[in-house]
Amino acid sequence: MEKSDMERSNMDKSGMEKINVGNNPFLLPQPQVLVGAMLGDRVNFQAVAWVSRVNAKPAYMAVALGDHATRDGVVANGEFSINIPSVDLVAETDLMGLVSGRQVDKSAFFEVFYGSLSKAPLIRQCPVVMECRVVKTVELPADLIFIGEVVGTWTEERYLTNGMPDVAKVRPFVLTMPDNAYWAVGEKVGKAWHDGLPLRERLTSLL
Repeated sequence: MEKSDMERSNMDKSGMEKINVGNNPFLLPQPQVLVGAMLGDRVNFQAVAWVSRVNAKPAYMAVALGDHATRDGVVANGEFSINIPSVDLVAETDLMGLVSGRQVDKSAFFEVFYGSLSKAPLIRQCPVVMECRVVKTVELPADLIFIGEVVGTWTEERYLTNGMPDVAKVRPFVLTMPDNAYWAVGEKVGKAWHDGLPLRERLTSLL
């Protein structure tokens, strides 16, 4: 049976065919962080991978949280933290996604400090941490997206190169789903806003 025009369009020049694997995909990979909030007077953290910067200036960060204790804390206080763990904290980070703050007290698990926001607990063991104030909440069918303005970003001199956090020194890790695996960040493969410049001649100008 001959393939239709649509089916042929799904094949590359080598004849390899693209296949549809469904409508429940995940980005590969996803940044793995710990989101912190206060539950009353108690500190709580949750392992979260649905997180991204979403505005140029001011700096906004968005986190998507399901029906969990951390979400309760963010709703109540309008503040949260984003803590970037290193590969040395894989087990500790994973635990924060295995147990619920509604059932166990996570407050003593990490050494905590605060910046200018009293309801955004920061983890001292994490190389880079951010305190955020909620500016907008978006309600979705299953989750709430909290968009927070970054009030402060905290790190240590040993994690910096030319005054900025260095991924090779921070040594973060990422999550893949649905295989539910953690991965270290690999080698540098290029320079952004630079390596594509030699290819510009392939484009047709619209000016």
